[in-house]
Order: sequence, then structure tokens, then C-alpha cells
Amino acid sequence: MTYDGTTPPPFGRALCAMVTPFTPDGAALDPDRAAKLAVDLVSGGCDGLVLNGTTGESPTTSDAEKSKLVRAVREAVGPSVPLVAGVGTADTAHTVELARQAEAAGADGLLVVPPYYSRPPQAAVEAHFRRVADATGLPVALYDIPGRTGTRIEPDTMLRLAEHPRIVAVKDCAYDLLGTTKVISRTALAVYSGCEELNLPLYAVGGAGFVSTVANVAPGAVRAVLDAFDAGDTAEAARLNRRLLPLTELMMASGLPGTVTVKALLDAGPVREPLQPAGRGAVDGLRRAYAELVSR
Repeated sequence: MTYDGTTPPPFGRALCAMVTPFTPDGAALDPDRAAKLAVDLVSGGCDGLVLNGTTGESPTTSDAEKSKLVRAVREAVGPSVPLVAGVGTADTAHTVELARQAEAAGADGLLVVPPYYSRPPQAAVEAHFRRVADATGLPVALYDIPGRTGTRIEPDTMLRLAEHPRIVAVKDCAYDLLGTTKVISRTALAVYSGCEELNLPLYAVGGAGFVSTVANVAPGAVRAVLDAFDAGDTAEAARLNRRLLPLTELMMASGLPGTVTVKALLDAGPVREPLQPAGRGAVDGLRRAYAELVSR
């Protein structure tokens, strides 16, 4: 599976990094609420969903909950909606096991970060990804987010990994437009923006689309930017992108994790510790910004 800009991206263009709904006390996954949210996101404009990522609170969900979430969402949205399961951990063997569980649960792809905290060198990072890619029949998206993992997937490492037949995509959150453009120009990897403010810029230089946290609450508005660009109306794409800015800034750049800000706007249960819910002032600001967006 390759992407050259003329073929459809492997998981669609507009993906949502979906939050994981919990019961009111936060003690258990709420599969019914997860199923409803997934259906709403797809009907609202999302081509596919990323489950069990950071926005989905993967550090604080159990392996069993991760599999249960994939199964519940698969049943809800049917076989045609791409589901990408986050399986990244600090342990290669555990990541491989999660990858196999995700495949068995019905995922269509895997999202994998470099092992975090141990900060392995690039040769070890490359070996990690190859081990995971060899463990299942699912396509793999590399997740380059050094601000969280402490380890960059260097562009030259990506060039080598792109030769693997099941490594097909990248979720890019490295804030290195030059390095990312190098990967786009020299590989057939589908590069998705993982940073809301780079959704349009990265798409304009050949990116495949986005994996968006803001799409949890405004899927149509986030997708509309790409639709306008594809229609050739770059001025309208820029206008729609600016229109999203107040909400995006509050959700993603206010000092609160995106999971917290999404759950302040959605009926998706609480966040799990160590995260804490947004304070009243933050919630009020988020609701004002969201109301302004949807009223335009």
C-alpha cells in the first residue's frame, strides 16, 4: 500500500483522534457511549478514527479495555470505516502483543510511537518499528512526536522504514516542516498532520490529511478546510482555517491536554488520573469559543 498524492490515503484524509468515554466514576470503559460518539464522528465528516491514542488516554487504559474499545467501535461503524489502533508502549514486546490484540479486535491499522523514556538510538528505534510491523498483517503508521516520547524518528530513519511493505503512513507532530517535506518527497508514506495548526500547511505541501483532536467536537469544520483546498479555493481554505483558530488555541495551546479540553465539551465521562478536569473558567471559555464557531 503506497501513497503518491494521486491515490486515496490508506486511512482516509480526515481522521479523529477519538477520546475514550468512561463511566461517570471513571472506573470502566463505557462502550455504548464510545459507539455513539464514533457514529456521530463518522456522520459528522470523519473518514476514519484513531482509537487508544494519547487523546484516548492510552496510558491509563488496560489492555483489555483497549481491545474492548476497538470491538465496540467496529461493531458500531461497520466494516468500511478505517480504525487505527494506538499500540505504542515503552516495551517492544508489549507493543507487539498490543498490535496482535488490535488486529484480533478488528483494527485496520496500527499507530506506533518510538519507545519512550528509555530514549533509544535511531538503530534501536528502527528495529522496534520493524518488529511491530512484522508481527501482524496490518499496515503501520509511525507516530513522530518527540515532545512526548523524548525520541525523534529522524527523517533518514523514516526513509529506511518506508521500504517495509507494511509501514505506510506517518502521524507527524515533530514541528519540522523541512524534514517532513523531505519524507513526503522521497517516499510513498502518507503523512498525516498530528498538530492542528499544521493541518493546512502540511496538506498544502503534499500531506495526506490529519489526525485531529479538535475533530472530536467539530469534525465538519476541521474537514471543511481540506475540502476547500481540494476544490481549488485556497483563499476559502485559509479563511476556514482561521475560523477554527480560537477554538483550536483554547483546546490545544492553553496548557491543558487535548483530552481534558475535549471532555470539557463532550458528554464522554471524566478523565482518569493523573489528568484532572478543566476548571470552570477554562470550561466557560471553551464553550464560548465552540458556540461562536458553530454559530457562524
